[in-house]
Amino acid sequence: MPNETPSRPVPDSAGACPCGSGRAYGECCEPVLRQLRIPATAEELMRARFTAHVVGDYPFLHRTYLGTASLPFVEEEVAPSENWMRLVVHGHEPGRTPDSAFVDFSAYYSQGSGEGVLHEKAEFARRDGRWIYTRAARLGPAPVRSAHPKVGRNDPCPCGSGKKYKNCCLA
Repeated sequence: MPNETPSRPVPDSAGACPCGSGRAYGECCEPVLRQLRIPATAEELMRARFTAHVVGDYPFLHRTYLGTASLPFVEEEVAPSENWMRLVVHGHEPGRTPDSAFVDFSAYYSQGSGEGVLHEKAEFARRDGRWIYTRAARLGPAPVRSAHPKVGRNDPCPCGSGKKYKNCCLA
């Protein structure tokens, strides 16, 4: 069953896909949004969901989110004010089972006179052979991990003074 008419301009099928895959819209997200093809991976669903935000295909977003997929779609009266501009996928990793996966991404948008970014690690699950967005596993960028081991209080100070760290640079 085809979607209702989106509320925002739809990209040309031969033009670049809004998801940033580098492929034409007609070969990338358009068949997924029109329900002609199911996404093969969680990343492909993530890209299609971003494109649905761009074109205003809210029924697609509704049926690909675990929290609303089993409920009837009800059109909201207030239109979102975000204008989604671009998507950067940082990583796609499998979950604990073959039917779960995570996609780390940044979605950039403009709102009013400012710009913003939504950085999220999203969790996806495969149900009945179809990927579905389940939840935001993390909002914001990944925590920074130091490449150097942590210096203990009683270790020699890394400054090279010969003193213990607690009696030198820690103080």
